[in-house]
Amino acid sequence: MNVQLQSVKFDADQRLVDFVENKMSKLEKFSEKIVSSDVILKVDKDHEKGNKVATITLYVPGEDLVAESRARTFEEAIDETIEILKRQITKQKGHRES
Repeated sequence: MNVQLQSVKFDADQRLVDFVENKMSKLEKFSEKIVSSDVILKVDKDHEKGNKVATITLYVPGEDLVAESRARTFEEAIDETIEILKRQITKQKGHRES
């Protein structure tokens, strides 16, 4: 899967880039139809829930899947976002089979 990573208002270090790529590669187990993905990481002003925001768009034929999470660290935000996408993929597969 082709992963496009964009960091807004900061420069992502190599450790964070590797973390994102590793997590994104695990999504391929849930759907072999994922063509590519966009990962946008940004720092927000809201310190209440956490100021790290991860938005992931999966490009799947027929319907693109989008999820966003906010947390205190980018790793937490990415983990939460990927869990949301896993549920969306599973739900989408269920709709296609019925």
